[in-house]
Amino acid sequence: MKLRSLSELKTLQQVIAQRAAAEAAAREAERLRLQRLDREKRLFELAVGPVRPLSAARRAVHPPRHVPPEPRQRQLDEDAVMREALSDDFDVETLLHTDDQLSYHCHGLGPDVMRKLREGHWSIQRQIDLHGLRVDEAREALGRFVRESHQLGLRCVRVVHGKGLGSPGRAPVLKGRVLRWLVQKKEVMAFVQARPAEGGAGALVVLLKSVGR
Repeated sequence: MKLRSLSELKTLQQVIAQRAAAEAAAREAERLRLQRLDREKRLFELAVGPVRPLSAARRAVHPPRHVPPEPRQRQLDEDAVMREALSDDFDVETLLHTDDQLSYHCHGLGPDVMRKLREGHWSIQRQIDLHGLRVDEAREALGRFVRESHQLGLRCVRVVHGKGLGSPGRAPVLKGRVLRWLVQKKEVMAFVQARPAEGGAGALVVLLKSVGR
């Protein structure tokens, strides 16, 4: 490298000095790091006492165990079924009001609410038709329907249980059971027989509690 002036020589000397200082600082930092590691190693040896490496031949190797995925959804479904374990033997007669129609309302609900429910004050937001289902299927379907409707914030739903015209003896198979099941559901505030245009004796209009109650 050919220098043209004294100033260029001084600049080169400064650059060389800076590089040398940086290299010296790096060497010193590495020396201190190794010194710290050695000190920590000796402190560990003093703490645990004499040690010796394990023989590789006697070392037990445990391969990672495959853990099958946890069936969370199935467990949730099973828990839901347990919550829907509604009894067919529940004595509903003492809770039903035998006026012109069978109806039910929870404690503290005023008569104006029942009147409005019978008159169709609340629009029906969702319905379930239990026609053609076996008793166990209807019980689970109704419980799930009520729970999901309540979680969605719905207030008024319809449950179609049928009039039993196609059943042996032309007696409604599900009607009495549906009454028992609904009374046991904590989400249900009240229900009345549907108006003729909404299913009449083959359906119930159900008022659900508001979310958070």
